[in-house]
Amino acid sequence: MARRSVDRSVGACAAIGRKSAVVILERRTGSTGWLGAWCVAAILALASAWPQIAVSQALPATDQAAIASAHPLATRAGGDILKRGGNAFDAAIAVAAALAVVEPYSSGLGGGGFWLLHRARDGYQIMVDSREVAPLAATPELFFDADGKPVSGAARRGGKSAAVPGVPAALVHIAQHYGNLPLAVSLSPAIRYAREGFEVGSRYARIAKLRERFLQNLPAAARTFLDNGRAPRRGFVLRQPALAETIERVADSGRDGFYRGTVAQALVAAVNRAGGVWQLADLEGYRVVERAPLRFDYHGATITTVALPSAGGIALAQSLHMLERFELSDARAPRNAHLVIEALRRAFQDRALYLGDDDFVDVPLARLMSREYAARRAANIDPARATNSDELGSKQSVSPPGGNTTHFSIIDSEGNRVAATLSINLLFGSGIVAPGTGVLLNNEMDDFSLQADLPNAFRLRGGAANAVAPRKRPLSSMTPAFVEDQKGLLIIGAPGGSRIVSQLLLAILDYVGSTTVDLAQIVSAPRYHHQWWPDRVEIELDGFSHDWQASLKAKGHRLRTVKRKWGNMQAVYKSKTGSTVSAANDPRGKDVAWY
Repeated sequence: MARRSVDRSVGACAAIGRKSAVVILERRTGSTGWLGAWCVAAILALASAWPQIAVSQALPATDQAAIASAHPLATRAGGDILKRGGNAFDAAIAVAAALAVVEPYSSGLGGGGFWLLHRARDGYQIMVDSREVAPLAATPELFFDADGKPVSGAARRGGKSAAVPGVPAALVHIAQHYGNLPLAVSLSPAIRYAREGFEVGSRYARIAKLRERFLQNLPAAARTFLDNGRAPRRGFVLRQPALAETIERVADSGRDGFYRGTVAQALVAAVNRAGGVWQLADLEGYRVVERAPLRFDYHGATITTVALPSAGGIALAQSLHMLERFELSDARAPRNAHLVIEALRRAFQDRALYLGDDDFVDVPLARLMSREYAARRAANIDPARATNSDELGSKQSVSPPGGNTTHFSIIDSEGNRVAATLSINLLFGSGIVAPGTGVLLNNEMDDFSLQADLPNAFRLRGGAANAVAPRKRPLSSMTPAFVEDQKGLLIIGAPGGSRIVSQLLLAILDYVGSTTVDLAQIVSAPRYHHQWWPDRVEIELDGFSHDWQASLKAKGHRLRTVKRKWGNMQAVYKSKTGSTVSAANDPRGKDVAWY
């Protein structure tokens, strides 16, 4: 987008805001750069007035910060914290807490996630693992009846489905070790949104309607998220005073505000009334874990992403290492899509066979990540014919579309950056809200493998490596990532269950394969997915031509068109020269915003 002089009309500024809802901040000078304070105010107003904003290019500038998140109020919360002197890590706290208020169906204090951090002053990079953990009394037998048959829905509904959440501990940890501001400052926007309320958008209204009956059967959840027992319409002001008080307790008392005292007692009581087996020691004993990120190269790009218990980083590395052996340009050209599908097929097989929380089980990580192993796996990829998954091993099942996770990407003017993916698993999680806390709990116990032939809600099966055990973390597909090459830096991630992996793989192939960066195209390009079993390729509706589909079918692929598009990718890009910082939201996710 060409740079515009500041003396253009307010109307021109409003047009920019209507198109992209971008706000650029220059923290060093304390100014708003060439846009001017009056233009920033106009754009902020427009960001609120047009809640369903499509993707577009961000504005070029120098020394900028950028945030891409799944909700305009969360994006604005992060921007406010940057303007108050916070860094990217403080902004990440603000965004995550705000999403807990305005996107309760996707993430929250009752969930967990992975945070990928980069500190600019020394290049230090770390993964903060705040994945939920199984309670101390958890055993596989909890989910089976006296005859050894699985209890339908036990890992998805009720108290047994809830794992001990990690997001509050991560907020405290990141503030203490990486932030510039007191935790109370970074949490203040979320507290305000919860107490004063916010107008729900079309996305909230649609998801609440989808889960209306589920929420109606849970009185505390119905009081919290519905309007007199019905899904609220767009524009309804949703207030969560109990959640505001809980966030304030965390702001005032840190970990103890959530993992001890009245909040902890209320959480344990609510889970156990619903059939769970929590103890106060489960909450008191929860700890985030700092882990070394995975780092690997692909055609001159360095990809930094999360390690176990995320399976996504390993699958990305394996897929890209396999694809290095082939001439590959456009990942959506039929010939190349065939190769990508074959790489995904093999990476997902390894996920099921080998991966789990490596604090509890031995995972042959060095072998799985090696190029020698990738070469052996790729050796039987036939460029002319689809592999029959039966030839690779036992059956697995493919997942339905996922929208019950969130991602945000942040870079500040100093170069600190965060990619974070957070979740409560299914939409509105377990549905358990502890009275007096406003905290909606996850149902992440479903991400464990209960038995080899029993798929979870995303139709993923696994083996003993991902079996339930006390304080173990279930395997996850969340895959926040940094991608760096001669062009610049891409900060990226997405929700979508197991489809996170294929989304990120396609985005990385698009980025690395281009000489220039069209961020809007990267996040909006059509998607396909394969994960070993059922042996079929899922494609987005209207994403691929008849000829494309015919070409894949001719190679032996079985295609299934999915009516709903999947994912809500959030990306930030900074050019190598530092002259361009941009952010983009996935058009598949409505009610989005940029900063």
